[in-house]
Amino acid sequence: MAPAAPGAPAAPGAPAAPGAPMAPAAPGAPMAPGAPTAPGAPAAAPVAPGVPGAPATPGAPAPGAPAAAPAAATKTAAKPKPEKKKEPFTIFGMEVGDIWAMATAGIGGVAASAWATVKGLGKKGAMIFGAALVAAIIIVVAVRWFIHLDFMESWMKDYPGEYEPAESIAPDPGFPIWARWQHYLNFLFMALILQSGLRVRTQQKPPAVWQPKKGGKKISINLWLHTSLDLFWMLNGLIFIVLLFVTGHWSRIVPTSWEVFPNAISAGLQYASFEWPAENGWTNFNSIQQIMYFLVIFVAAPLAIISGLRMSEWWPSEAKKLNKLYPAPVARKIHFPTMIFFVFFVFVHVFLVFTTGMTHNLNHMFAGNHSGNLGGFLWFVFGLAVVIALVSAARPLVIQPIAGKFGQVSAR
Repeated sequence: MAPAAPGAPAAPGAPAAPGAPMAPAAPGAPMAPGAPTAPGAPAAAPVAPGVPGAPATPGAPAPGAPAAAPAAATKTAAKPKPEKKKEPFTIFGMEVGDIWAMATAGIGGVAASAWATVKGLGKKGAMIFGAALVAAIIIVVAVRWFIHLDFMESWMKDYPGEYEPAESIAPDPGFPIWARWQHYLNFLFMALILQSGLRVRTQQKPPAVWQPKKGGKKISINLWLHTSLDLFWMLNGLIFIVLLFVTGHWSRIVPTSWEVFPNAISAGLQYASFEWPAENGWTNFNSIQQIMYFLVIFVAAPLAIISGLRMSEWWPSEAKKLNKLYPAPVARKIHFPTMIFFVFFVFVHVFLVFTTGMTHNLNHMFAGNHSGNLGGFLWFVFGLAVVIALVSAARPLVIQPIAGKFGQVSAR
């Protein structure tokens, strides 16, 4: 340590802390020549009366200053035992604190976007929203009056909103673990696919491009993520459909009687009147649920795959006859509306889950039981936080190192 300059005056106006002990040197660190060794010696040297002085540099008093009062020798303090560093709890290699931070950031971003949308409606948009709200109230009142007419009450007794499948094909009650896991993975992949798809649709200049290692067409890093996630989503769906038929649970979501249609109308009227149909999801879906699940799995999903494949880099661009038969503009007109349908379905699905028996519904799919406790809700909150965290983390800065393992990533 360099000694203080001889005769350097103390900085005026900076009073020394009286009696402040000198900071001990780091264990094992050599002392500077001339530094006092008496532990506990005062750090500040006395100065002229009435002139406050700054504390001297530890271990290097100014020349000519009176010697510090000797202190009684003390035994060397015992070296404290180093505390064991606790490993942070991680999930998929990410600390819980980081997941929570990204989750809250994602929720804040969604809330900000929603508020910006509301503000952007303007006067005309607000009038349209108000008119739609009034129309919805009128529809609810009219439907409630209609379903309580004598002939409608009699008809709805015959078609209460659901039908029982034949005993020979009736599935076991409850949801097996494979169905619950694949339901969650489907939600996760769809959230990531939706985010990356919107980036592809709205991007002006991609932040990076990806190219196969063996060479080929360059695509944006966002499109690479979108198509890669599509593969996982399709694999998850294929496994789900195979297990659905192998285990006999197919009769839950595949209509097996023409009664499904009048029962679906009955269930729809009950939903529109806010007099919810009876919920027996643990053993059987109502008819409108069955039709919607069938459409999502066996109609909308294949449409999304076929139209997405046509627009992807995997489509054979040299096949002129095939391209003429199925042009890319047609695929675009199918793909985006299909995405809107998925978003609408998820919104209505989640709304009904929370308004038609939240605890039982969440326990069915997240905890695998028919109880009314909060176990399923807690699992749902945890799963939602993981989804939001991964969606928030799916940025080019994070994606590029992963994409680089499967090809070449460059600025252009």
